[in-house]
Amino acid sequence: MTRTAHDGLLFGIYPGGVAGDDTGGLADGPPDDPALVSSALDRLQGRPGRPFLVRAYTGFDDTTRLGRPHTTAAPAAAVQYAVRGRRLDLVAQYQSPAGDVDGYCAFLRELVEQYGAVTSTLQVTEEPNVTSNPTLDGYYPAVREAIVRGVHAVKARARELGYTDLRVGFNTTPLFGPAASFVTDLTGFGGENFIADLDYVGLDFFPDVFRPVDASDLTHTVEALLRHHRDSVLAPSGLGHLPLHITEHGWPTGPERPPHRQADVVEAVVNVIATQSKQLHLSGYTHFALRDADSAETGLFHQFGLTTDDYSPKPAFDTMRRLVERFSV
Repeated sequence: MTRTAHDGLLFGIYPGGVAGDDTGGLADGPPDDPALVSSALDRLQGRPGRPFLVRAYTGFDDTTRLGRPHTTAAPAAAVQYAVRGRRLDLVAQYQSPAGDVDGYCAFLRELVEQYGAVTSTLQVTEEPNVTSNPTLDGYYPAVREAIVRGVHAVKARARELGYTDLRVGFNTTPLFGPAASFVTDLTGFGGENFIADLDYVGLDFFPDVFRPVDASDLTHTVEALLRHHRDSVLAPSGLGHLPLHITEHGWPTGPERPPHRQADVVEAVVNVIATQSKQLHLSGYTHFALRDADSAETGLFHQFGLTTDDYSPKPAFDTMRRLVERFSV
């Protein structure tokens, strides 16, 4: 690949081995190997010191105890990977059946205190528009209030502590039809102060995973989806000025899902994002995931990795490494 003129994308990856499924469960397998994770991250990052995000998930529920450090759940002890220019892309999930927004905001302030020095982006909630799956935050009551008040809690505490580079945002999955009003309803609820506190909006999307897309149509489909999200979701809600970060994208291998096709999909999607980055104000791309949850299992959610569960690279690993070298900031 030859380098092209662009401002550059901020790349990242989720390096853990646990993945949520569409039933509220988890796809899991062998434990993470921190040494092999670090080695793989070094290879993907390429140049030491190059900006690169390590996506990590932690969560608040009704059993969370405040006033103490909070561990990351996936991957465990994620802060160990925030070295050599890498920083955390920290996802703070809200999963309170009691709708404890006050507790969630206190939890977020503690996350800023604990992780702010090594965190680039802090995402308030995960896929809050999805109401049918208990592993995702839209399932829980008062999630809109949790986003609005949570974003302000993060922003205010970061300012107090001098973490001026910490960016705060939220994400969704693609929104079509009546569901497209989710963001407009959110900004209507939060008002101008909420909009002013936001630094970015995230998008989790998985073209050709849950709905098949012909290979010849993939580039057009991805571009159309991103343009729709910018023009028909963000702009009407008053968020058209904010950068859009692809917070999760991946394509699993498995039966009738060959590794070479994974590499092709990754290259096609990232090329669209890089090509359209200026026009659609796309700031970054985070891949899901570094390794398979369990390479022995053939279910859709077990083989999203760029490597197998023993960290043996699939063809897409080298594809991603070259894309980072070509398009990264």
